[in-house]
Amino acid sequence: MSEAKKSGGHPRGGGGPFGGGPHGPGMPVQKPKDFKGTFGRLARYLKPHSGKLITVLVAAILSTIFSIVSPKILGEATTLLFKGMMSGEGIDFTAIQRIMLWLAGLYIVSSLFAYLQQYVMAGVAQRTVYDLRKEVNEKLNRLPLKYFDARTHGETLSRVTNDMDNISSTLQQSLTQMITSVVTLVGVIIMMLSISPLLTLVVILTLPLSVIVTMLVAKRSQKHFAAQQKHLGQLNGHVEEMYTGHKVVKAFGRENESIAEFDKVNDKLYDAGWRAQFISGSIMPLMSFIGNIGYVIVAVMGGILVTKRSIEIGDIQAFIQYSRQFTQPITQLANIANVIQSTVASAERVFEVLDEEEEVLEDSAPKKLTNPRGEVHFEHVNFGYSPEKMLIEDMNVDVLPGQTVAIVGPTGAGKTTLVNLLMRFYELNDGKITIDGIDIKQMKRSDLRSMFGMVLQDTWLFNGTIRDNIGYGKAGVTEQEIVQAAEAAHADHFIRTLPEGYDTILNEEASNISQGQKQLLTIARAILADPSILILDEATSSVDTRTELYIQKAMNRLMQGRTSFVIAHRLSTIRDADLILVMNEGSIIEQGTHQELLEQNGFYADLYNSQFSGTQEAG
Repeated sequence: MSEAKKSGGHPRGGGGPFGGGPHGPGMPVQKPKDFKGTFGRLARYLKPHSGKLITVLVAAILSTIFSIVSPKILGEATTLLFKGMMSGEGIDFTAIQRIMLWLAGLYIVSSLFAYLQQYVMAGVAQRTVYDLRKEVNEKLNRLPLKYFDARTHGETLSRVTNDMDNISSTLQQSLTQMITSVVTLVGVIIMMLSISPLLTLVVILTLPLSVIVTMLVAKRSQKHFAAQQKHLGQLNGHVEEMYTGHKVVKAFGRENESIAEFDKVNDKLYDAGWRAQFISGSIMPLMSFIGNIGYVIVAVMGGILVTKRSIEIGDIQAFIQYSRQFTQPITQLANIANVIQSTVASAERVFEVLDEEEEVLEDSAPKKLTNPRGEVHFEHVNFGYSPEKMLIEDMNVDVLPGQTVAIVGPTGAGKTTLVNLLMRFYELNDGKITIDGIDIKQMKRSDLRSMFGMVLQDTWLFNGTIRDNIGYGKAGVTEQEIVQAAEAAHADHFIRTLPEGYDTILNEEASNISQGQKQLLTIARAILADPSILILDEATSSVDTRTELYIQKAMNRLMQGRTSFVIAHRLSTIRDADLILVMNEGSIIEQGTHQELLEQNGFYADLYNSQFSGTQEAG
């Protein structure tokens, strides 16, 4: 299944190939479980910037106040024009010019404060998210492997990227917009009351009608937005699966079925999206209609009041402007409330990561092996992925320096678990593992893991040059050492046949080289790292028979004098192992050399003979 399906998509409306829009009226909002607690915790990240936040608050208030006062002053100019024309004494252009200059000054000052507000808030928002992102990144490095095993990559990535972006954009835009909207609303009401309490009452009476209309429309569009998000997730999942598996689709001739499935989901998305956008889009025309009703009433009543000389004509002009501004901050606050709900939900998901149980703390006085010999002992080891279900019970294994230990058994027997315990990816429930007599719990994890070199069946290469990928296992490596490691792993020849040689850039999934070539590079990386203990998980499973022979020789040279743990699936490759551990259902049921285990005629002998007979039959 694709990550798009597993991770649940973008918290703000879909994060796949076809994206999603911001919150609108009726858009389903992700709600937090504990709004108050999470909001308070998020606010604590803003506390170090309290001085700057006060500056933002003051700048926002002043910018809005200067902007609100402007229509009243403009109204005075209109009144002067009207009186001058009606009286026949002429228009006082000097007074009007003075008012216009005042007005220009107010607009300039308002813009400067708005700029200051945005500039300071941008710094606060980015620094806050920077600190939070850094904290999450450090936390991820301290989380045990079981955290990542229990969750999809898409889920973790969604929290680190999408949720963090959600928080960032809200801090950047919505907080300042909220302050501006509140000040605008209060300021407009005060200015309207100062002009005419009667007309203010008329404007305020249209408010409940606006709220009712918004709620009715939002309720109808909600189900269509929910359907839109659902179908968007399905479409993203389908596209991702078809893209990543396009070779398989072509190989089985399922292009038409794939296109038919896409069209089916795309039609559903179109239908839901069209209905959602149409219904939610009708809110603004309806709000404008209600606003126009209020405008007509204000204009008629204002005209009557002017004729009765109860109010100046400029004040009516200013009042009409204020009545136009009245509903805008209310709509903005309603949208901001949705955005904040979603942001707090995103913050909650980020805080869940920060609150996860970390790896067991390092020993306060860690021990370090300067020249490890590779003597490994498992003493009465007990382990289970959950306390109720133990996988390994009372395991005892003694590995001498330089020995090659093969671990065999059916799928799910616990072979990889043994390696995970050895490298302390998981903590033991009981017992201990020692290296050269030192309990691995008494060592720093970084020191412990630096002793190991790993070549796994699932290759891991990053987006970078072949040179960088080989040199990843050793700091300060030279070009000569990289080439020598590549030659030892029989990778040098194929690397030099590539157009850019060692400078060839591997793409994100290293799909521009073959699986076998990837394996050769990971083996070269292990050779270069020159580890004390080797872990090989069927390292030659992805290469052809001839290359396997070359690699086997290189691995034999690498394994000389080193303790090696080999997870084997093909038993023919581990005949020469010093010790073979046969695992089944988490227990070591047999151990010994290849010959000794065959003579026992037990589980290993059955496994070996079944593989051998299978090969014979195939031949």
